[in-house]
Amino acid sequence: MIRYSSKAARLLIVLLLGARMTACSSSQNSAGIEAAAAEGSQGTVYYVAPGGRDTQPGSMNAPWKTIQHAADQAGPGSTIYIREGVYQERVKIRHSGSAAAGYITFASYPGEQAVLDGTGVKVSGLQGLIDIADASYIRIQGLEVRNYKTHSRSAVPVGIYVHGSGQQIQLTVNHVHHIANTAVPTGPDLTGRDAHGIAVYGDRAPAALKQITIDGNELHHLVLGSSESLVVNGNVDGFRVENNRIYNSDNIGIDLIGFEGTSPDVRYDQARSGIVRGNRIYHISSNHNPSYGPKLPNHSNSAGGIYVDGGRDSIIEQNYTYDNDIGIEIASEHAGRSTSHITVRSNVIYNNRQTGIAMGGYDEERGSTTDSRIVNNTLYHNDSLGAGNGQLLLQYDTRNNVIRNNIMVAGTSGVLIYNEYTRNSGNIVDHNLYFSQDGSSGSTWVWKGREYSGLQAYRTGSGNDLHSLWANPQFLNEMADDYHIQPASPAVDSGSPDPVLQDTEDMDGQPRVSGKAVDIGADEST
Repeated sequence: MIRYSSKAARLLIVLLLGARMTACSSSQNSAGIEAAAAEGSQGTVYYVAPGGRDTQPGSMNAPWKTIQHAADQAGPGSTIYIREGVYQERVKIRHSGSAAAGYITFASYPGEQAVLDGTGVKVSGLQGLIDIADASYIRIQGLEVRNYKTHSRSAVPVGIYVHGSGQQIQLTVNHVHHIANTAVPTGPDLTGRDAHGIAVYGDRAPAALKQITIDGNELHHLVLGSSESLVVNGNVDGFRVENNRIYNSDNIGIDLIGFEGTSPDVRYDQARSGIVRGNRIYHISSNHNPSYGPKLPNHSNSAGGIYVDGGRDSIIEQNYTYDNDIGIEIASEHAGRSTSHITVRSNVIYNNRQTGIAMGGYDEERGSTTDSRIVNNTLYHNDSLGAGNGQLLLQYDTRNNVIRNNIMVAGTSGVLIYNEYTRNSGNIVDHNLYFSQDGSSGSTWVWKGREYSGLQAYRTGSGNDLHSLWANPQFLNEMADDYHIQPASPAVDSGSPDPVLQDTEDMDGQPRVSGKAVDIGADEST
């Protein structure tokens, strides 16, 4: 969440935030799915088909009818191939594979598309159309999951839901869409309207969910209320959220959450040790979401592409987040609690309405952002509403963070950094490249509530950015949203070494240092 202030007025807007990959259908990836399903699978291959019967042996010529029956029968190493067709059922997966025998794999048959359709399937409480609980060594691959909906305030539909404890869960190349809760939110907090596309809840302690992979999925047209498209929440220790495409939904794209009480033990109640890499997130907005206000259309502009709310020790890199309400936010909504040790690097963030990157509590009743690094990102024409939040928004209680080697190009507001709160200490802001069409003197930085016009006045007043540049970064073609830098760009070899950049890659997967020194921004010129 963030509190949004403009120079003209103080407006409270609650923000529940929120790469290059192209989402692939399962038919386009059937060979890859078949190979992945076979890898590590040493058990029986079973088949499910719309014309089958659960009294049959589940063979190719005598398939089962329901996926649930297959889930009940399958043992470690089994592969369940689901033939093309529509299956209107809710699937509960409770059996596990094993390290020795292999995964239990559920996959569309190669070259075909299996669809789990929730039309008419009742939602009771927090439930997944595919529901994996206290299981390990499970793969879900190449399935379409759709139309799981409710009008009830007491129900939370989830396309794919992983919960309890366990390890080695892989959700890959699935297509999740039209999951919805259309209940009317009530009360002062406008609660009761919740849904998720994919949700991973570590709700046991001390046993965690570990080694979770969510890769290559497509999520869109989700009606989420106060919830998220893809969420990792609670006692989840070790996860990878990579190469997903998330778009056209009414709340946060990807969320890493802590301190919500998901884990029964607060010591384990943080999503941690994760990587969020190579995702493309766009057209995420709360403007027509009644959980943000009673009027429609509602202009809250409160949803973001990627949000870390109380998570820790994770990396957010090589993502493209654009045309959302916010690009990336690392914050904590809970007083006395911190989002910490988050690295945001090599991301391309542009044309987001409120701001590019936000950090800190949205007001003085919230928590903090500490010991985190925002390095080598490219931020272009965010704050597109022109409200004055800038490319980087520092909110309440930001401590011991590093903001270095970023390209920031202001939009129509001319604001580059906005920080109205004085509870701000130990932050290092330097070796960035700033630019605006209005020139340095026509651009604005706000630091600890004081406004500065021009880079030199800001340096003198704040003590920040003593080695930073004012220059046109010379992108290849920003009109076509190509934010690679030209060979003659002043960003080339102008960055400062940073420990988190060792053995890392730029926005395209190229080695981070290709010349005399690191380049500023997400692109390392070759």
